[in-house]
Amino acid sequence: MPIVNAERIAESVAVAAVPEKGTSAALQFKAFVNRYFYFLMSLLFATVVVSGFSRTVNASLFHAAPPRPLLLWIHGAVFASWVVFFIAQSTLVRVRKVSRHRFMGWFGAGLATLMVPLGVAIAIVMARFDAVQLHMSDADAFLSIPFYGMIAFAVSIALAIYWRKRPEFHRRLMFVATCGLMDAAFARFDFVYDHHLFFVCVDLLIILGVVRDLVVDGRVHKVYRYALPAVIVGQNFAMYLWRVDPGWWRAVTRPILG
Repeated sequence: MPIVNAERIAESVAVAAVPEKGTSAALQFKAFVNRYFYFLMSLLFATVVVSGFSRTVNASLFHAAPPRPLLLWIHGAVFASWVVFFIAQSTLVRVRKVSRHRFMGWFGAGLATLMVPLGVAIAIVMARFDAVQLHMSDADAFLSIPFYGMIAFAVSIALAIYWRKRPEFHRRLMFVATCGLMDAAFARFDFVYDHHLFFVCVDLLIILGVVRDLVVDGRVHKVYRYALPAVIVGQNFAMYLWRVDPGWWRAVTRPILG
């Protein structure tokens, strides 16, 4: 009997000493996600932007009737530059060019500083255009959507700059800020816009960041724990202002449109 037990113990030790294929695959997947997540997300952002705006850019910009304001062209170029910037920064981190990444970061700070007032300005200009030229009845109420987007972007970028020497905070805040810019591209899909799902799509992008943390770190970083609830509250408030258009909001927006 002792001999049999010894043999069984030896077999158990031998089996435990052999790495399981499932465990090895899980470790490889974890390493892949850790290494490529932000780079792949930057490419996904570019895909969303190209796919979304390609559906409307011809009729709404290139060959629009009536012609769109010149500021809309500038807005499109500047915001597209942000997507290119995010791809470049993600690539520099991936190839370990950290010094270049930091140098380019100051260009990004300047670009973001330009984007916020430009985003507010184009929202007002296009709201006036939609109300006067296209006779849209809710153009003033819709200002809540781009206004919220610029506030959320500005706060995220400001915090990312403040925590630029803390990469775990910085990269997640930059990611959240860029996710927030995707609502306009998602809204170009008729189904998404008609069912008011563009903010839901943005939240799903942020949730991919949450999933990345769970896979790589086994926990959700505090940036997401604070940012995602705040984003959802802000989105719902912006949607309320647009769809309900309370009197106090009309008192704010109508003087802005003039």
